[in-house]
Amino acid sequence: MTPNPQQDFVLKTIKSRDVHFVRFWFTDVMGTMKSFAVIPSELENAFADGMGFDGSCIEGFALERESDMLAFPDASTFQVLPWRPESNAVGRMFCDIRKPDGSPFEGDPRHVLAQTVERAADRGYVFNVGPELEYYYFKDPTDTKVLDTGGYFDLTTLDYASDLRRDTVLTLEKMGIPVEYSHHELGPSQHEIDLRYDEALAMADAVMTYKMVVKEIAIKHGVHASFMPKPMTDASGSAMHVHQSLFDLDGRNAFYDPEDPEGYCLSTVAKSYIAGLLKYAPEFCLVTNQTVNSYKRLMGDPKAPVRLSWARSDRTSLVRIPGYRPNCERTCRVELRSPDPAANPYLAFAVMLSAGLAGIEEGLQLMPSADDSDGQTGTLPQTLGEAVELFAESELMKKTLGEHIHGYLVEAKREEWREYQSCVSQWERDRYLAVL
Repeated sequence: MTPNPQQDFVLKTIKSRDVHFVRFWFTDVMGTMKSFAVIPSELENAFADGMGFDGSCIEGFALERESDMLAFPDASTFQVLPWRPESNAVGRMFCDIRKPDGSPFEGDPRHVLAQTVERAADRGYVFNVGPELEYYYFKDPTDTKVLDTGGYFDLTTLDYASDLRRDTVLTLEKMGIPVEYSHHELGPSQHEIDLRYDEALAMADAVMTYKMVVKEIAIKHGVHASFMPKPMTDASGSAMHVHQSLFDLDGRNAFYDPEDPEGYCLSTVAKSYIAGLLKYAPEFCLVTNQTVNSYKRLMGDPKAPVRLSWARSDRTSLVRIPGYRPNCERTCRVELRSPDPAANPYLAFAVMLSAGLAGIEEGLQLMPSADDSDGQTGTLPQTLGEAVELFAESELMKKTLGEHIHGYLVEAKREEWREYQSCVSQWERDRYLAVL
């Protein structure tokens, strides 16, 4: 087989950069990174026929009776890992997972997003996303001892982790991932690095790389980085606000309308898209907020974005319309504020897009903004238990994720909720043990 240009570039780069191993990256259903290493001499065969592995070992993939899987590397995602030595270097590629007959594996989160993006393209849209991921640095992974007592945007000696953020940004850029901002967040030792917007599938790959880089650089500095949504009771939780927009196939922003009578510069398409997010957010909350701890962030902070409303200035609303450049077509977008960084980005982006497209297809009308109305609105589910039952009954989620992933998430998250309910916490012992 003659390699295509991208595959040929990979093979030539491997020789010129002294790459001795190439890691094949993919995620399980929950979004945990999985990997195995391939030697360069196997790559041509891998591009043509895939590399076999035991799918029964991957959470949410397959039962033992149907365990054989193939990983097909995506040559467009090849990068040399900057944190590994330059000699005997290590590269990586993201993979698409297929069954032995060559058909896409329905349990592959990357395939789910690719399908949803393709559905948008069939309707004439390109889905662009720009996530803002927050995280904490701790002295070690066994405790929540912070590195500093800084706050939002602090640039003082309190911001002990400036060097860690700098090294992280430089590493991301070496891997071809542009960064827009980096700064200290609200909580002590809490930080944020914002990635420049991109098409959804490339951005999901970038988010997984970002999380890996943050953790690798932290280890290099002798500390621990955590994307846990709410690691400390008395400190701010960590979010993954997702800025998103639809562009048409000619590169015009389908969300932008300078003649919007309400002054938000939002088109009818954008308003129906937002209405879709608001309608289906309770049903997709299990995907964007997939852990018991996720709801400690959402329900434990009075400023948390739990209301099913939209606004420009009210950051407690689920959807916000950033107003930094209100008359700029390129930057017109909406921001979904509920997701957290524990989510699987492939599935999270897929369900957001599916909800927005459903709003457009159903011709949903957008409710008045929270800026103009103080009317009562609904809220997101308050617990993982509520979220999983809404998700279980959602026809849109079954259609978007497929029966394999939908059914697996329902079963796994119901079990997680049962385990949590049966666990006796330190809070209960402190409150009741001595007095009852």
